[in-house]
Amino acid sequence: MISLKYPLVLASGSPRRKQLMTDAGFAFTIETRPTDEHFPADMPVDEVAEYLARQKAERFTADLGNRLVLCADTVVILDNEVLNKPADEAEAFRMVRSLAGRSHRVRTGVCLLSPEGMESFTDETTVFFAPLTDDEIRYYIRACAPFDKAGSYGAQDFIGLVGIDRLEGSFYTVMGLPTHRVYQALKRFAQ
Repeated sequence: MISLKYPLVLASGSPRRKQLMTDAGFAFTIETRPTDEHFPADMPVDEVAEYLARQKAERFTADLGNRLVLCADTVVILDNEVLNKPADEAEAFRMVRSLAGRSHRVRTGVCLLSPEGMESFTDETTVFFAPLTDDEIRYYIRACAPFDKAGSYGAQDFIGLVGIDRLEGSFYTVMGLPTHRVYQALKRFAQ
């Protein structure tokens, strides 16, 4: 829908981010680069998502050329602790069990790198989960294999469909890309 003055690169292998950008009407290519997703242990949890998005963008600075690169990272925060992607089924179970019947925060950091510079922002949504049985959690892990998802869940998957009572903020931020804010940020690059 928006014609951009630079070719847009989505620096993400996430099928959800790809779908959201497509649905928002953007033409883009996908290019991913390996990035260390660790963050300093003493970093405030509210800074982690944006920090990681900026780290991803840094991987493109040397050969950016005349492109606009969009990077994002999503973190789940419970009790002031970042829940990363689970290493295995047992960790996924522990994470989802800890979220059940409680609220938590999801923060997605976004970074735009262009020939004009780098800018970033974070959007936050609070998610309220219903209580879940152990059988529901085990079924979800077997059926949806949430090993590529922060906090071991996808809002668009079974656990989100049956377990999310309500949200305060954007559903798309929980999916991994606050499209309402990305759209406004990219409008500045319209030709």
